[in-house]
Amino acid sequence: MAEENQTEQAAAAAGPQFAIQRVYTKDVSFETPNSPAIFQKDWQPEIKLDLDTRSNKLAEDTFEVVLAVTVTATVEGQTAFLAEVQQAGIFTIANMEDTQIAQTIGAFCPTTLFPYARESVANLVNRGSFPQFNLAPVNFDALYASYVQQQAAQAQANVPESTETH
Repeated sequence: MAEENQTEQAAAAAGPQFAIQRVYTKDVSFETPNSPAIFQKDWQPEIKLDLDTRSNKLAEDTFEVVLAVTVTATVEGQTAFLAEVQQAGIFTIANMEDTQIAQTIGAFCPTTLFPYARESVANLVNRGSFPQFNLAPVNFDALYASYVQQQAAQAQANVPESTETH
């Protein structure tokens, strides 16, 4: 029992731990369904960006986080290209409160992965012979804060009002 307490105290004294074990591309897809006709159109694309994250607990303090980026460009209602990248990482996250772990997984890890995904998307679009394309930076802290607010509002809306009867 004393040894357990010493181990817990040593871990707490060490402070929060974060380490990147590996960053890798989990899945890549690029489609140009309307080529070569799309190349004849005036290049005034409408760009749609979808971001999604998911995580997986691999071990006690080890998590896989996957950032999925989907970019769809349409010209005159036709899809010019569709680029999908799932950029993943394995992270060690230890000695943190549950809320800090959630924040790290939901905001910090995607922030770490985004430059890799952005580069992959730019390379795919370039190889498809489309004009240079760079995704703007994304504020994952703000997105995570918005998500937490939505979850709190949803939880509050689902709480039944008290109905006291006497």
